[in-house]
Amino acid sequence: MIKNKNEESNILVVGLSGSLREGSYTSMAVKIALEAAQEAGVQTDFIDLNKYSLVFCDGRREESTYPEDVFKLKRKVSSAQGIILGTPEYHGGLSGVLKNAVDLMGFDEFEGKMIGLIGVSGGSMGAANALISLRNIGRALHAWIIPEQVSIGEAWKLFDETGEIKDNKLNQRVKEVGRQVARFAYLHTSEQTKEFLSAWEGAPKNPGG
Repeated sequence: MIKNKNEESNILVVGLSGSLREGSYTSMAVKIALEAAQEAGVQTDFIDLNKYSLVFCDGRREESTYPEDVFKLKRKVSSAQGIILGTPEYHGGLSGVLKNAVDLMGFDEFEGKMIGLIGVSGGSMGAANALISLRNIGRALHAWIIPEQVSIGEAWKLFDETGEIKDNKLNQRVKEVGRQVARFAYLHTSEQTKEFLSAWEGAPKNPGG
């Protein structure tokens, strides 16, 4: 639990789901992780990509010609210190919806941020390939990808009608993604941590090598 109430109010964790499907298991999982992050003491916001009119990222040089929703998305993610990315696995990779949303953003939105990953699949093999792709994307954007990640296979068996995960062990793993993103985002932004790192970097070198 984050203790310092003055700092916690400034920490925001957002969640993005790469599924636009009504009743999406991916969105359910991301919301569960966000709830756990909120319980850990940070602010949270689920970014529903269904409510954004995003164009395909086409590499245009003049980004000012993008529709306003692109900049709205960028502002939302830029304001966060932690990000939870959830994707269904389609044909061995992450969804085009999430990839395009990320492609419309960049270093300004992701660099130095704490990222948690959740993958969802209708098949028994889970979403390992999609998670590997997201981890590579996060590293390319100079983000900090937390060690904990969750791959949910045969999701249609695991969620109840209220959007909760029936398997308690899996439910706790999804929640741990949210908790870790919240905790690491707090540590990464707290003044005490910054002071410690500054003192450590300025400490004299060990003469013994």
